Amino acid sequence: MSAPERIPPRGLTAADATADAAAAELLARGELSVRGRIREASNAALFCTVAHDGREAACVYKPVAGERPLWDFPDGTLAGREVAAYEVSEAAGWGLVPPTVLRDGPYGEGMCQLWIDAGAEAELLALVDGEEPGPGWKAIGFAEVGEGRTALLVHADDERLRRLAVLDAVINNADRKGGHLLPTAGGRLYGIDHGVTFNVDDKLRTLLWGWAGEPLTPEALDVLEGLREALGGALGERLTALLTAAEIDATRARVDALLASGLHPEPGGRWPAIPWPPV
Repeated sequence: MSAPERIPPRGLTAADATADAAAAELLARGELSVRGRIREASNAALFCTVAHDGREAACVYKPVAGERPLWDFPDGTLAGREVAAYEVSEAAGWGLVPPTVLRDGPYGEGMCQLWIDAGAEAELLALVDGEEPGPGWKAIGFAEVGEGRTALLVHADDERLRRLAVLDAVINNADRKGGHLLPTAGGRLYGIDHGVTFNVDDKLRTLLWGWAGEPLTPEALDVLEGLREALGGALGERLTALLTAAEIDATRARVDALLASGLHPEPGGRWPAIPWPPV
């Protein structure tokens, strides 16, 4: 499998980028062995190992045959959208989605993604008293915490989360929950579970609203310019095997809109802005 072209990595070391490319090759070419089922998942998700040429890694395999139909995502597959999210993340050069491929497996074609062990680090989400988030935090909204009390739900003012907020806006992520954020002991942050993305309608639901209405960073604008060009070239061609033509057109339109406004998007009001449950 040839590696996709990508903007020079941003926030990643050369070693990280090399390791990601090697992991994607292993996922695509290795022998897949099912070790167990991840029962918390709403669709079939299998914990596996993949081995090739003396290398082995843990991974998640989600066969298309195990997907439940979704009335508001009638076209394509969850697996295809998961891989498309990885392709866009790679083209952005941010490395925010674990290496992910579409391949055949013991239960047919499905998504295969590198297993990420989340490491201990500073909290990314918190509940705080009062009406202001405090230094280093961004407000999401108020949450009931029992006995008639409310607390302010906040997320860290973290550049990695901010990049992920931009990526989610591009791919129209309808389900960015706290449990989908995986920080590692090495300092990287991954987002997972991108099956409900790329819809042609605005369905952005996320916990990462802290920058809503604020100017995009110069880095983000540069990345969006690169994505616009890539969507008109090789990235757009690769996405044709994963998404419908309308979904690809809608992705281009979202990139254009972000560049035109220069701002992080705000909740639209026609769709619940925060996923439930949030974590």
